[in-house]
Amino acid sequence: MNGRLVPYSEATIHVQSNAVKYGTSVFEGLRAYWNESRQELFVFRLGEHCRRLFDSLKLMRMEHEFTLEELRHSVLETLRKNEYREDVHVRQTAYLAADGNVEATGPTGLAVDARPRKLAGKAALDICVSSWVRIPDGAMPPRIKCSANYQNGRLAFLEAKAGGYDYTVLLNSRGKVSEAPGAALFMVRGGVPATPPVTADVLESITRTTLVQLFREQHGLSVAERDIDRTELCVADEAFLCGSGWEVTPVASVDRLPLSQPAPGPLTRAIAATYFRAVRGELPEYGDWLTPVYGRA
Repeated sequence: MNGRLVPYSEATIHVQSNAVKYGTSVFEGLRAYWNESRQELFVFRLGEHCRRLFDSLKLMRMEHEFTLEELRHSVLETLRKNEYREDVHVRQTAYLAADGNVEATGPTGLAVDARPRKLAGKAALDICVSSWVRIPDGAMPPRIKCSANYQNGRLAFLEAKAGGYDYTVLLNSRGKVSEAPGAALFMVRGGVPATPPVTADVLESITRTTLVQLFREQHGLSVAERDIDRTELCVADEAFLCGSGWEVTPVASVDRLPLSQPAPGPLTRAIAATYFRAVRGELPEYGDWLTPVYGRA
């Protein structure tokens, strides 16, 4: 935290800080994957995550003196000091520490938390289309990871839970499919994968970009980045959510309408298998996506 390794119980900020009072913080969620045969922990697409954090700081007008190298080092050093030899989820947060008014722009602190995490839950999700609308770019910038943005998804998720669903997806203000809280969405129709464009009020997801590339280069399929209607999602053959936290998670039904293929469908299984080979360093052609923590690779 701010350059010092501290116990979990001491990683605190003041209740009157701008981050607590107004939600003025931005963050990145990253994954690091353990490769047993190489005895190495690989951080997946660390450089891209650090650059997106820079974009978030810029758009939220948070003054700082961080460099990309400092952001990279803070993640790697936290992982090394904890000596992890398993899959880990990392959260890197930049926050306004000042006790100031809503327009404060600094000073900005930096915290990194890393802990073992395996995605637990159902093999496939029953989701609904939320009555809540995804925040538009003209209100808040959904393309970045601003902590305040997540209240939009929180309300949608709580509504879904109250309705007996596992999760939810939001439409944007134009009535087109946007994304799930904290996850991008893909669907498959007629053997063609599709995902909403980055102009559909979605996060500029690093996992989404990764899967588009893997579909093209490893499976010979071009992903259609286009608008998706609510009813089109309901009649899809397959669908899945993706993100650093969600990885690749199949969807079984939408609004209690089962998708055409039992989940996970064949393309969902195929892209998930390819993704996990890439993140664990089993596909050498994507070695530049991986940053070794212990320097053995």
